[in-house]
Amino acid sequence: MSRTIAVLVHPARPEARDAADTLQAHFRQKGAETYEVAHGEPISDGTELLVVLGGDGTILRAAESVYGRAVPLLGINLGHVGFLAEADREDILVVANAITDRTYQVEERMVLQAELHLGASRSQEFALNEFALEKSGSRMVEVLLTIDDRPVSRWLADGVLCSTPTGSTAYAFSAGGPVIWPDVEAIQIVPLAAHALFARPLVISPSSRVSLTLLGGRANLVADGLRQREMEVGDRILLTRSPRSLLFARLTPTPFADRLVAKFRLPVEGWRES
Repeated sequence: MSRTIAVLVHPARPEARDAADTLQAHFRQKGAETYEVAHGEPISDGTELLVVLGGDGTILRAAESVYGRAVPLLGINLGHVGFLAEADREDILVVANAITDRTYQVEERMVLQAELHLGASRSQEFALNEFALEKSGSRMVEVLLTIDDRPVSRWLADGVLCSTPTGSTAYAFSAGGPVIWPDVEAIQIVPLAAHALFARPLVISPSSRVSLTLLGGRANLVADGLRQREMEVGDRILLTRSPRSLLFARLTPTPFADRLVAKFRLPVEGWRES
């Protein structure tokens, strides 16, 4: 049976071009069809896997190509932290063999979806990492948080994040939220520099319905740091868990604790287990 493997390459990295050429030559030698996907371009029917060459931003872009499709992503890190990537550039031949030998495993990641009520318009958006409601000028915004149709808090702040466990190591982590293991199903809410007594991160049920209403100021809603919509007073977004997951290919069942230590370079050397 013919196999088809897609490759998405960071357009501004020469090393990504070299790595892509190496991968595609290997795939062809093994009898697999291969083609390249541009940012935002949907994959072709029958694609088995999408290999992404770049950093976490490139992998988030690649999610746009496979969202709603049962096609896993496999990231090769050419950036800095590369939390979403499965391998580094020096492991490219290990990756190539794992793909052609089908020795990789597939992991599901929770996704958030948003129903946007912006003026008279209605639309939907998704995020693998987070939705960020952020002020669009120098003035803070006033936001009402509602969970499961019950008002919870009203903040004057720089904004509010709603994150998945995957996104807990990204923007939400920088904003003071906790790290959540990816197999923990939850939604994280993090106020940004809120002028309020109760402005702590919240971790809530994945089945909850989260509503953010803009009561004052001007803001932008940004999905995964990529897709942006303007918000005005009275606009509201309703966030829930998406019925669709995103799939990631894993070469080895590495514990998340090991990934956390490696990516953040946590100082564990020299400590002894009790």
